[in-house]
Amino acid sequence: MKRFYILFAVLLITITGLSVAAQQAPPQQSFTPVTDEMLWKPSPNDWLTWRRTLDSWGYSPLKEIDRTNVGRLKMMWSRGIVGGRTQEATPLVYNGTMYIPNPGDIIMATDAKTGDLKWEYKRKYPEGVNGGTNRNMAMWGNTLIDAGADNSLYAVDARTGNLVWETQIPKAGLRANASTGPIIANGKVITGRQCQPDATNNSCVITAHDAQTGKEVWRTYTIPRPGEPGYDTWGDVPMEQRWHVGTWMVPSYDPETNMVFVGTSVTIPAPKFTLGGADKQHLYHNSTLALDADTGKIVWYYQHIIDNWDLDHPFERILVETAIAPDPKEVAWINPKIKPGEKRKVITGIPGKTGIVYTLDRRTGEFLWGRPTVMQNVVSTIDGASGKVTVNPETIWTAKDQTKMICPGSNGGKNWPAGAYSPSTNAMYMPLQQMCMNAKTTVDTRDPSKVYGLEMPGIIAPNAKDNVGTVWAISAETGKTLWKHEQRAGMLSLVATGGGLVFGGDANGRFKAFDDKTGKVLWEVNLGAPVSGYPVTFAVNGKQYVAVTTGSSLVAGSAGRMTPELTPSNAANVFVFALP
Repeated sequence: MKRFYILFAVLLITITGLSVAAQQAPPQQSFTPVTDEMLWKPSPNDWLTWRRTLDSWGYSPLKEIDRTNVGRLKMMWSRGIVGGRTQEATPLVYNGTMYIPNPGDIIMATDAKTGDLKWEYKRKYPEGVNGGTNRNMAMWGNTLIDAGADNSLYAVDARTGNLVWETQIPKAGLRANASTGPIIANGKVITGRQCQPDATNNSCVITAHDAQTGKEVWRTYTIPRPGEPGYDTWGDVPMEQRWHVGTWMVPSYDPETNMVFVGTSVTIPAPKFTLGGADKQHLYHNSTLALDADTGKIVWYYQHIIDNWDLDHPFERILVETAIAPDPKEVAWINPKIKPGEKRKVITGIPGKTGIVYTLDRRTGEFLWGRPTVMQNVVSTIDGASGKVTVNPETIWTAKDQTKMICPGSNGGKNWPAGAYSPSTNAMYMPLQQMCMNAKTTVDTRDPSKVYGLEMPGIIAPNAKDNVGTVWAISAETGKTLWKHEQRAGMLSLVATGGGLVFGGDANGRFKAFDDKTGKVLWEVNLGAPVSGYPVTFAVNGKQYVAVTTGSSLVAGSAGRMTPELTPSNAANVFVFALP
């Protein structure tokens, strides 16, 4: 009888719910708290933050899996995760445990070697709140820290899944969600938000919270308040109608300068004739912001484009130290003050949907060089000396019901799928889409119900030869194209490794390994659904593993509409591979 009651109790715990499972998980006995130093210089075995390091490299020095043996990779385990919603997760791995963020603010902790479940946490929402996209979490101390769909920030115990603290940023129910989680910068939880008009511009904020307590340390508005620098750049637009300068992707952090780097989105509506005029800057939309991590003060900014088309610039900022010697044969815009070959600490990569590579001085924001990749027609030129961008006037709308072909389209040349950087090649690897749009203006006044004020049907770029997806390898020193891979299906996120490999998946469910020097595909597997998550690699007991999640995603869906003959499922799973 005693045995019966024990078995019944175990069964009851199993079926009662996710939050109960979290409460019952026993603490791990050998858990070493994660420190700031560990986040700056992580063990090669672990993946502790979104792109593994706070400089957003998306690089691991692990090299057991290399060019010579990657063809032997086998699936070690797989587990179903939350489906039916957008699934773009980044697993974190620490000391043999994998932590997987799911839509709906569900966090799963599994044995990284076997996939066996350790605990699950499910956030309880107020009435009327539904879970949204959850791309990443942060780790610090004994906790996992995440941004909730109820506009909260919360921490759970990484050993048990029990809630440790929670704090509200805007109130629950407003459309101010954070589609991505935070990073940790010197003990502070840094995160940005979406900010749709019905949430008001008060939700267009970047915040810092104490990682131990959740107490707010500072908040910085991305739409300047009256009396602040930049307020006049919106002209006569009333403050209550200044909308949607969101910071909906993950920042980077430089501990040496103690600066956080974050990118911003377009305004609502996008066409500027409805918002005070195309000659206005509308700060700080479509900009790189450099913030003092201790105070939130904007140290410098660089505005990439005055955006009339929903061509956001919130994507990863890659922080590297490199020689600067842009090749004028491929690099269209070069600062004449550069001394070729001089070393600089820079921000580089493709921060926005235009697909343009920007390289800026990290300390000052000085423009160093830029170049296009995929077909684009919105930027006419960038002045090398000042970094000022001139927009193609033929692409600027002046009235309702105008239709123009805009390249790239609102899905972007680049979007949230992240690129990677390898220090061994000094190259960045970028997943891009070759798409344009025949876009039509739908408003002539500020109407938040029309959101962007555009109809934006996508088309394959005219020069793409029906290939939607592409990967570009670009030298961080010279800006030259090292290699380019083109394919029919749209490409998604990448990761680079010390084994000379770049792993990445596509919208048709193929997960691949590229040679980082040549772009040759060395291994490929069909996972059956868009490889929508961010790949990671880690080691347990000296053995290297590669993991990625699948499921539905906005970018995969947009690319998929261009390739109707490709018919993957939307099954949401995590897959883990290793050598046999």
